[in-house]
Amino acid sequence: MAAHYIGCEICGRAAPFGQRACRRCGAHLPRRGRRSFAAVWVWLGLGLAFYIPANLYPMLITTNFGKVYQSTIVGGAIDLAAHGSWGVAGIVFFASVVIPIAKFLAIGRLGVMAAGGAPLAPHAALRLYEVVEFIGRWSMIDVFVVAILSALVRMGMLANVAPGPAAALFALSVGATMLSARAFDQRLIWDRIGAADG
Repeated sequence: MAAHYIGCEICGRAAPFGQRACRRCGAHLPRRGRRSFAAVWVWLGLGLAFYIPANLYPMLITTNFGKVYQSTIVGGAIDLAAHGSWGVAGIVFFASVVIPIAKFLAIGRLGVMAAGGAPLAPHAALRLYEVVEFIGRWSMIDVFVVAILSALVRMGMLANVAPGPAAALFALSVGATMLSARAFDQRLIWDRIGAADG
């Protein structure tokens, strides 16, 4: 960056700032900067806006002999634990509460660091980014559990399991946080390191 060059993400060839396409492979040469920050914060805020009501509305609506039971994410984990299913309760709580909150905090921390806020060691920052990318695929486990239960438990008037409004909100929240992580440009980490070294 100090030499006013940008690297192609496909073939690695260096090109001067302002060039829109790589002369070697023809790939688009995106510039990093404030637009990347804006996308990260917008998607992260949207994910948080969906996550809060996802924990307030019912995730699962169960009808058993005419009686309707509604359970939130945390309420469902507590019910599972009360019925002795500690392992399943732990998985649901970890995947639906611990992982999403950890993702919000991790992406926020990376964004603050890349914007010039609180410093973070370069390898720690990259490791944190890789962890966010890895756990993103497991964030939908709660929605999958609801979908499987809804498909399996179909007994007409005796029992019925249906997803509640929280299922859609939770899926939207997970999608938004995944897009937030995708919008974060890893090169911003190295830009901050280069600025500090210079």
